[in-house]
Amino acid sequence: MAKVISLVNQKGGVGKTTTSINLAAALGVEGKKTLLIDLDPQRNATTGLGLSNGDYSHDVYEVMAGVCSIKEAIKKTKFKNLSILPSTINLAGVDVEFVKKMLEDPEFHQNEQLRIAIEEVKETYDYIIIDCQPALGLATMNALVASDSVIIPVQCEFFALEGITQLLNSIIMVQSSMNPALRIEGVLLTMLDGRTIIGLEVIEEVRKYFKDKVFNTIIPRLVRLVEAPSHGKPINEYDPKSKATIAYANLAKEVILRDGN
Repeated sequence: MAKVISLVNQKGGVGKTTTSINLAAALGVEGKKTLLIDLDPQRNATTGLGLSNGDYSHDVYEVMAGVCSIKEAIKKTKFKNLSILPSTINLAGVDVEFVKKMLEDPEFHQNEQLRIAIEEVKETYDYIIIDCQPALGLATMNALVASDSVIIPVQCEFFALEGITQLLNSIIMVQSSMNPALRIEGVLLTMLDGRTIIGLEVIEEVRKYFKDKVFNTIIPRLVRLVEAPSHGKPINEYDPKSKATIAYANLAKEVILRDGN
């Protein structure tokens, strides 16, 4: 049965999609059958794995809206043990469409559509990674309800913890009403520039705040990591010897170790 992990932070530019792509790819290399769900209408996780609009007929929004099954929409990638449920701009309308559906049908549970869809393929994968958009709207709520745990990427820069309280309150709300088993898998420090003092200060601040929830692995700020998505590849394929490749391999191992697998 797959473990479902959402990458969540309503703040943009924290390395969330980069981590979603590269953690999923690294888990695949570790021999884990992995599904990456692109839950962002910007569809950067989709294009970051080399898929263009013409490569798929269905998207995650259609799955959540009941237009097609999740099995119809999933695409295998050319990377080891890695499949993707792609996204399109259609997902941007999920808040309006789902509220309308709920008004038309009292039995429609607007926050549970992704969870219901995922149940159909949970036994097919070891891990399901969800890349959430930088907002706490209906799509992200669907991800939190569907997930076993969340990873919170936090960039090693000034204002790193800005907005974290709001995110934690959202997690608590989901735990109290819709998904009591949801937990924080870990906090991931990203985009570290080791040449700056502020980066080291943020590491200390985050570890003081989240204690043992912080992953040992820290993702460095590297040009090669930024370049990889434009080539439609995870970093382990684009530059196998990169420090980022090693970092994401270590992160995958930490995730697996925390699960006791």
